[in-house]
Amino acid sequence: MSENTDRYESAVARYLEAWNAGGPDALAKAVAAAWSADGGYTDPLADVRGHEGIAAVISAAHEQFPGFSFRLAGRVDGHHDIARFGWELVDDADGSAPVAGSDVITLDADGRIRTVHGFLDRVPA
Repeated sequence: MSENTDRYESAVARYLEAWNAGGPDALAKAVAAAWSADGGYTDPLADVRGHEGIAAVISAAHEQFPGFSFRLAGRVDGHHDIARFGWELVDDADGSAPVAGSDVITLDADGRIRTVHGFLDRVPA
């Protein structure tokens, strides 16, 4: 495995840790570990910058989908400072995944996320 592959996979692992963090303190810590201070997150439902904005988007997802967690779907692919990956939002009770998407991230020199461009590939009716 190349050094860059490790870098991309580590960034995505921290990203998913943030999305799965429970409680405001754990969430704030996980967002700070995953994103650069001026990092951003954009998907069809949100466009925010900074740790507080990102944490607010994640908190809103937790409120909308209690008892769900995010998991990687497939492998992480990357080049230069860019990586892409798929994810699923999984019901912890029954394992179903009613929501799925794919994200493209850019990384800073320290391997923290500068930007996320998210796409929703499967959503509930």
